Amino acid sequence: MAIDKDFFRQIMGRFATGVTVVTANNKGLLTGLTVNAFCSVSLDPPLILVCVDLTSATLPHIRESGAFAVNILTNDQEGLSRCFATPSAERYERFCSADYHTAVTGSPILDGALAFIDARIIAEYPGGDHSIFLAQVEALGSSEQVLLAHDLDHQQQIGAHISSYLESEKEPLAYYQGQYRHLTEEYRKPSITTTVTTATSAATAHDESHT
Repeated sequence: MAIDKDFFRQIMGRFATGVTVVTANNKGLLTGLTVNAFCSVSLDPPLILVCVDLTSATLPHIRESGAFAVNILTNDQEGLSRCFATPSAERYERFCSADYHTAVTGSPILDGALAFIDARIIAEYPGGDHSIFLAQVEALGSSEQVLLAHDLDHQQQIGAHISSYLESEKEPLAYYQGQYRHLTEEYRKPSITTTVTTATSAATAHDESHT
């Protein structure tokens, strides 16, 4: 039985996500696209994946660069999310006028992002109308501090410091049912466990629109 694409999109849109911009540096050409979900694959070794639409103008640059950065946006970076989701000269020629720095791979890390993951591509798989990029983490952190892959083997030694430098007054930009959302401060409740687990959410990326 064929599944209606619009209905599938609407159902998947009921999964609330954060918003990220995936960026790459292809021989000096900076490129990026808005991604409303990406997936953590493994803790040991640290692996992530993103899925990029086959029609995306950003796809060949990510592939050729061999690396990318996932920038987790704050709720005051909605403008960047919109710019990197729109085919325009501002995006393709001026990198949305975004300030950035680099960590390990040379992929641009957006200044002021809530957090980032800098990773090298280790495999690419077909995924229907998307390409699936599996990548190994080389660096990650926040705008205040960077944790390199070399340090990931010593997390127990530095674990006490990780939560402290990731604390921030910034809130993430959220996306639900085709609209940007902000988290409310009115409800907070600890989860059952504080142990970090591997996420298994589906990942999709589109240039012109979110899932």
